[in-house]
Amino acid sequence: MHNETLHSNDSGSATPGSAFVPPRADTSRHAAGTLLDKYGRRITYIRLSITDRCDFRCHYCMSEDMTFLPRSEVLSLEECLEIVRAFAELGVHKVRITGGEPLVRKNALWLLRQIGQVPGIRELVLTTNGSQLERFAPDLRAAGVKRINVSLDTLDPLRFHEITRTGDIAKVLRGIDTAVAAGFSRVKLNTVMMRGVNDHEFPDLVRYAMDRGVDISFIEEMPLGDIGHGRTATYFSSDEALELLGRHFTLEASDESSGGPARYWRIPGSETRVGFISPHSHNFCDTCNRVRITAKGELYPCLGHNDAVQLLPLLRAHPDDRQPLTEAIRGVMGIKPKAHDFTTQMDAPRVVRFMSMTGG
Repeated sequence: MHNETLHSNDSGSATPGSAFVPPRADTSRHAAGTLLDKYGRRITYIRLSITDRCDFRCHYCMSEDMTFLPRSEVLSLEECLEIVRAFAELGVHKVRITGGEPLVRKNALWLLRQIGQVPGIRELVLTTNGSQLERFAPDLRAAGVKRINVSLDTLDPLRFHEITRTGDIAKVLRGIDTAVAAGFSRVKLNTVMMRGVNDHEFPDLVRYAMDRGVDISFIEEMPLGDIGHGRTATYFSSDEALELLGRHFTLEASDESSGGPARYWRIPGSETRVGFISPHSHNFCDTCNRVRITAKGELYPCLGHNDAVQLLPLLRAHPDDRQPLTEAIRGVMGIKPKAHDFTTQMDAPRVVRFMSMTGG
């Protein structure tokens, strides 16, 4: 894992070095219980990774031979809960639990139940590869999880195994059906678009979603981590996907939002929403409302940058005092950039950590 400790230079940006002390964001004009960055964007949504481990090895997410964090360097579940409570006091109302694969973390259900009871948290959602859903879906619903996103890049068993390196698609498909039967308000499929790999399957994936009354989002591949081959050749834009799907379905633009970056289209007569997440072709940074916390306790204000604040040392140095944690969270608003720059980094990404390390 690429672990860079940061400090601020004279311009207030972060550079490789020793301890990082974040520049304070100007919070004097902010109402109590709110969290705003220096561009006036209100942060209401955190994505919290509870493990860097996964039972798959998807080639766009991690290397085949990963080195995982020792347990001592991973947030405890109690520390994860303390982070959520601190953000909730600052006005965050949506929490997405991610990994790695979050459901391989022992006692993950305990954490989800606790987060579901935190005052101010209105949306508790989960991103998963689906491998554990057949076992856990009913318990997740009972714990207070409102919605589930399931990664599904193909319906072909052989191609699924090639992409995930280890996965069994039959188990994932059973898990999706179990989640639908459990009664979540929304189940959504996430499909990473890869030219020459799965682009010919997009219509079949939409039909699969329609048959089950679930949503589906098509995601432009992001340049995170050195995956050993260039991404330019496999990049597939949202505009291309929309045109492709338009040959098979009537798609009507919708102003619906799930609180994240997806832009949705409706198919008349179907409950299914078709979304597109377009970090390259239609940058959504101007409305960014989220930050990410890694399983190591690194708070990244932007997925597309390396700047981060280390929360784990604060949590362990001040176990009975939330104020230092709150101040660090407020301070990181001062380094949240106006935008990422994925467009120029496809084959030489500046962000060398893998997606599995930041959280899906």
